[in-house]
Amino acid sequence: MLIQFNDLISVKQQFLIHPRENYKEMAVVASAPGKVLMTGGYLVLERPNAGIVLSTNARFYAIVKPLYEEIKPESWAWAWADVKLTSPQMARETMYKLSLKHLKLQAVSSSESRNPFVEHAVEYAIAAAHATFDKDKKDMLQKLLLRGLDITILGCNEFYSYRNQIEARGLPLTPESLASLPPFTSITFNADDSHGENQKPEVAKTGLGSSAAMTTAVVAALLHYLGVVNLSSLTEDQSHGRKDASNLDIVHVIAQTAHCIAQGKVGSGFDVSSAVYGSQRYVRFSPEVLSSAQNAGMATPLTEVIDDVLKAKWDHERTKFSLPPLMTLLLGEPGSGGSSTPSMVGAVKRWQNSDPQSSLETWRKLSAGNSALEMHLNTLCKLAERNYNVYECVINACSLLTAEKWPERANEPSQAEIVKELLGAREAMLGIRYYMRKMGEAAGIPIEPESQTHLLDTTMSMEGVLLAGVPGAGGFDAVFAVTLGVSSKNVTKTWSSLNVLAMLVTEDPRGVSLEDNDPRAKEITAAVSSIQL
Repeated sequence: MLIQFNDLISVKQQFLIHPRENYKEMAVVASAPGKVLMTGGYLVLERPNAGIVLSTNARFYAIVKPLYEEIKPESWAWAWADVKLTSPQMARETMYKLSLKHLKLQAVSSSESRNPFVEHAVEYAIAAAHATFDKDKKDMLQKLLLRGLDITILGCNEFYSYRNQIEARGLPLTPESLASLPPFTSITFNADDSHGENQKPEVAKTGLGSSAAMTTAVVAALLHYLGVVNLSSLTEDQSHGRKDASNLDIVHVIAQTAHCIAQGKVGSGFDVSSAVYGSQRYVRFSPEVLSSAQNAGMATPLTEVIDDVLKAKWDHERTKFSLPPLMTLLLGEPGSGGSSTPSMVGAVKRWQNSDPQSSLETWRKLSAGNSALEMHLNTLCKLAERNYNVYECVINACSLLTAEKWPERANEPSQAEIVKELLGAREAMLGIRYYMRKMGEAAGIPIEPESQTHLLDTTMSMEGVLLAGVPGAGGFDAVFAVTLGVSSKNVTKTWSSLNVLAMLVTEDPRGVSLEDNDPRAKEITAAVSSIQL
């Protein structure tokens, strides 16, 4: 892999000579998106099954800067670096000591529980620098680390449920009410006992992959800050392999490793992959690429572990994908409390083992449905490219009609071809939902609970709705819909009447990005004071 760090090392050198003058310029801000797994739930866990994952406008941000303007004299003697991790939304601040010999973090103070995802992200990113730098650059790295690391993490409101806060304010369950909340709003606190003591954050998530986005943002910011990669010249094309993507490949490997080890298992990795590269068709990597990290003992130097995973044969597959033009992704939070993906995956695996013949047949039909939906959406993209005016006319007309009336808008062959693909996509989605329900019934878990079925059926019967389903592993997390043209407003209005909160989430095909400054500085000046530290 090609390491691009010369420009950043030059900046570091200037800072070491004139620390006070360059102190503010050293801050690095990186962001990574949340995801929606539209197809491939459960199947994407096994190669060569594919999943379509859409990245979203909900992003996690990591801000990395020096903790001190100058190197503390005692740091040279003790060979420890200070690391401060702050999560303003959860009122958490943790101080660590980083061993510059072993590259391990040791917490010295904490106002709340530890965050293993960020801890592994920090350790592995620094280990990646050690594994790839020569001696001179390692000396420079040591000086940089001795100034300490000040890391702040911020997640967009869309990663968390704020239904309780909206209802407490007496506001309706609408996107407008969500938009009225300050960006990066603090998580509400609930009492842990009847006396109101030992309060802890009530973190009700919406299923957008917060841990993957957070891990990726921290890894990207640190790798850029340390000079391992240069993300400043990334383009959208680079994230999908049209140009040199080696910088993102390094971010991906380190983020996948940190995320898997932190969660204690090697998952499919689609959430981290979309956080790095953006919307895509994804086939998972072979779990064996992480065997060195999984089997590493206390005596194994972390730099060796990271060197192994960087050199491993990462065989995941990703192909650029995004929704066809004039289509909008919507997410609705039904307020049912969410679901535990690991326990649901475990139930499906037990069913597979107990009834291999039936489960294999269900998976085969699910795979066929996923492929059909992907084909129809790709064909619609091509039809839009071929004759956008005709495509636009058909989509806008269908956005005002229920699906059974769409054929009425096909007055010529080119229009009929578009309508045929639209109806084919709907039919494929209905088949996917059917077999997902069947799998859930066989495994004894609510992949598409009855309440969700009613909501999805109601949604798909509305004007201009192409698709509706439960993303990922299903359950009681947010539902998704794909609408045509201007029909999304009617869907959100109907959802509100059904006690479903339409989230401020849309598809954004971008992956990890380098930001200009602290996201709170963007139209958030008044809101910063409301974030309780």
